Amino acid sequence: MLTTTVALVLVGGVSAGMAVAPTADAAPPNRTPQPGEVFNGYVVGTFTSGRMASPQEIITPLVSGDPFYTEPALRGDEKPGTLLKAKKVDVQFTGFRPGDLDAYKLMYVSRGLHDEPDISTGILMVPRDGRTNRKLVGYQYANDSVGAYCHPSTMMTGGDPMDGAVWSALGPLAQMFGKGYAVMVSDVGNDGDPQPHGVFAGKAAANMMLDGLRAALAHAPAKLPATTPISLFGVAGGGVGAAFAAENAARYAPELNIKGTVLEGMVVDQRNFIRTAGGSLGSGFAFATLLGLEPRYPEMRIDDKLTPAGKALADVFRTQCQTPAYFGTPFVPLRTLFTGNRDPADIPEFQHVYRDNRLGTRSPAAPVLIASCARDDSPMSLIPAADARTLAGTYRRGGTRVDYQPTDCSMLHFLTDMYGWGTDLFGMQTIDWMSARLEG
Repeated sequence: MLTTTVALVLVGGVSAGMAVAPTADAAPPNRTPQPGEVFNGYVVGTFTSGRMASPQEIITPLVSGDPFYTEPALRGDEKPGTLLKAKKVDVQFTGFRPGDLDAYKLMYVSRGLHDEPDISTGILMVPRDGRTNRKLVGYQYANDSVGAYCHPSTMMTGGDPMDGAVWSALGPLAQMFGKGYAVMVSDVGNDGDPQPHGVFAGKAAANMMLDGLRAALAHAPAKLPATTPISLFGVAGGGVGAAFAAENAARYAPELNIKGTVLEGMVVDQRNFIRTAGGSLGSGFAFATLLGLEPRYPEMRIDDKLTPAGKALADVFRTQCQTPAYFGTPFVPLRTLFTGNRDPADIPEFQHVYRDNRLGTRSPAAPVLIASCARDDSPMSLIPAADARTLAGTYRRGGTRVDYQPTDCSMLHFLTDMYGWGTDLFGMQTIDWMSARLEG
C-alpha cells in the first residue's frame, strides 16, 4: 500500500536484482531493469520534445474541477464499456508536459458491485512513436485514495502532483511506453464524484478496469483493434482490482484478448491486511481500506462504531488523497479508533465484506505472475507473505499457470541495493514477463 520516493526508482547503483529460482514454466525470470531501460530512448525523447507548462496551466488543475466529470444521464440499457465521452488532454507532472504522448480522459459505463449500471472515468495514454500492432496494458497503480479528484486521470494531468501513487507509477510507465504499449488506467469510479470512493471493493474495481479497456478499444483515435493483446498490471491497492479482473474476465469480458496478469504487493485478504497493518507504518492505509469499502457496502456503518477521534479522522480521510493524509497516521493502533477498543479485523458486521473481497474464488484463464514480498521481514511487508503463496497455490489448483517470483523486501536489501529494492517495490522487475506474454 505504501510508496516511497521516486529517488528509489530512478537513482542508485545498478544491480542484477534478486532472482528467485523459477518454476519449470516460469519464463523469463524477474530481474532488476537497468537505468537505461527506464530512461530509454522514448522517455529521453519526451523530455527533449516536451515543455514546461505555463503558470496558468499549472494552477488550473490544482484549484478547479474539470467539467469533464459531469455525468450524463443513463438510460439503463447501455452495455458495459460503452464510451460516454472522451477528451484529449496533456499529461502534466510537476509542471512538465512530456512530448510524443497522446492522452485522453475517458468516461464510460460500467457495473457496480451488484451489477447495477455505474460510471467510471480513466486516462488512456498512447506513445507517438510510429509503431503499429500496438499492445495495451490495463494498469492499476497504487492508488488508495478515498477522496474526489485524487485518482489517475487527475494525477496524470496536473492535479494532486505530490501523491505517492503517481510517483510510484513513473518507472513502470517509462518501461511500458518505451516498448510502445498503450496504457489505460481506470479511476475506479468517476474521479469528480464528491462522495467517498469505493476503491477497495475488488469486484467493482475489476469491472471498471475491464470496462475501461473496452472503452479504450472503442476510442477510435487510439487506433487499437478489438483483438489487441492486453496485459493486466496491478500494484498494491490497484492489485486488488487487477486480480479480481483476472479472475472474472472470462465471465465478464470474454472478448478481451488478455494474455497475462502481473500482481505486485496486492492484498489477498482484507481482514489479514487490516490485522497486520494496523499499528504499523501502514496504519493509515489500513483505516483507509475500511473507508474505501464502505461506499460499496453501506451496511458496514463505520461511523456508528468509531470513537469521536476515529470519526474525526474518518471525516478527513473520506475527502482527502492518500498523500499526505494516510501517511500522517503511522503506528496508530486501529482499535483505539473504535468503540470498545475493538480490532476492526474482528468486528462481526465487517466479516461478510472481508469474505466478499478475498481473492481466489476463481482461477484466471490467462497466466499470472505474483511478485509480492518473499517474507515478513521489512516495515514495507504490510501484507502477509503467506497470503500470496496461498493465492498462487489456489490459482494453480484451478488450472492457472502461475509464476510465483517473490521479491526481497528486507531491510538488508534496502541498505545494500536501494535501486533494486525500489524497482521491485513498484513492480518494475516484472516487465520482461509481461512483455513475453504480450509479444508471444
